[in-house]
Amino acid sequence: MLELDDIQSGVLRPRPAPYAATYVLFRIDDPRAGREVIGRLSTVVASAAHPTSPAADTWVSAALTYRGLEALGVPQSSLDGFSWEFRQGMAARAKALGDTGESSPEHWERPLGTGDVHLVLVTISPDQEHLEGALDRARETYEGVDGIQAIWRQDCHSLRSGKEPFGYRDSIGYPPIEGSGIPGTNSHERPFKAGEFVLGYPDETGGLPPMPGPEVLGRNGTYVAFRKLHQRVADFRRYLKENAGSAEDEELLAAKMMGRWRSGAPLAACPLHDDPELGADPRRNNDFDFADDPTGYQTPPGSHIRRTNPRDASVGGVVRLHRMLRRGTAYGPELPEGVLEDDGVDRGLMFAFVGAHLGRQFEFVQSEWINGGEFLSLGEAKDPITGYPDGGGSFSIPARPIPRRLNGLPRFVVTRGGEYAFLPGLRAMRWLADLRT
Repeated sequence: MLELDDIQSGVLRPRPAPYAATYVLFRIDDPRAGREVIGRLSTVVASAAHPTSPAADTWVSAALTYRGLEALGVPQSSLDGFSWEFRQGMAARAKALGDTGESSPEHWERPLGTGDVHLVLVTISPDQEHLEGALDRARETYEGVDGIQAIWRQDCHSLRSGKEPFGYRDSIGYPPIEGSGIPGTNSHERPFKAGEFVLGYPDETGGLPPMPGPEVLGRNGTYVAFRKLHQRVADFRRYLKENAGSAEDEELLAAKMMGRWRSGAPLAACPLHDDPELGADPRRNNDFDFADDPTGYQTPPGSHIRRTNPRDASVGGVVRLHRMLRRGTAYGPELPEGVLEDDGVDRGLMFAFVGAHLGRQFEFVQSEWINGGEFLSLGEAKDPITGYPDGGGSFSIPARPIPRRLNGLPRFVVTRGGEYAFLPGLRAMRWLADLRT
């Protein structure tokens, strides 16, 4: 059984809808100050013990980077037990993740990727009022403590449309996890072993994921990848308009690139026309597979949702070993409807991956499925939404009698920075607070 009272609520809890969120990053200059704040935070961070209670929709999560664990004075023998991707950090993994050109670390928003980010606090709530209350409780843990400094903040929120900046309904799918008490959103998907997402439990291979010692430090923790992704909304809209013959065709192209209509309705269920009622129904909008569409006449094999979660498709690699918990929170104002020129305002998503295997989950999906096409016999074709084609990308839409092909795909998403972090269990937070150096 999952020890829910020791697991941070943010590990297993789906993001509320609507939502407000804030990310705050800290640098730890004094180990004793850092340990004091971690101890205080252990009383503020909510556990996953009551995942369906109304109060569980508001939570504070606390995560530490590798440099942050070093700054707290964690023994080297414990540090060596963390995954090597985590120890290297996201900036060092940039090439493998496709963060090149404009997305490369030298262009990232500081302090992201610099080594100065030690502690990541994330606060999520259904509304601004409850968010401010949670932020106040978190603020009390570090204000007035010398030796720890807040160095960056990003506020996020639901857009008025209820969608992400490109106009799609977001955060629809959620996998079922044994022992979590939270149902999945696809009845065709059997529950995953808890060890795919939480350390200390068997995973889909039948073994235990590698875990740092002592056990109190690693057990009930997990890894998280935070990424700030700038979205070029005007470019996306312009590209659709330039390659479509009508407003209806624009929406069809947008649906084919994503694998869903912008309402959230999946092409697998309604390939010829949108169904907003279906798109808004959480009981039905993710309840499908691809077995009856091997060629992709309904959902193109290269579409975003088919790449990031091939479901029952027969592809290279075992699909269940690469399943991810994914959360997205929008930042910046909406670009007004119909505007086709960029207004110079920063907008996009704060993306978060949660899982026990940074390498075979987040990095595999990013490098092999999003930035590559060999697993679907698509050659070097990349994800049409979040891939990085730099103006030379293409996207094929299977159709009878002649497939449709989009060429000259520009870069719609630019990485503005990111960090790998570790979300410790609550007992681990108290263990970290009691460290002596």
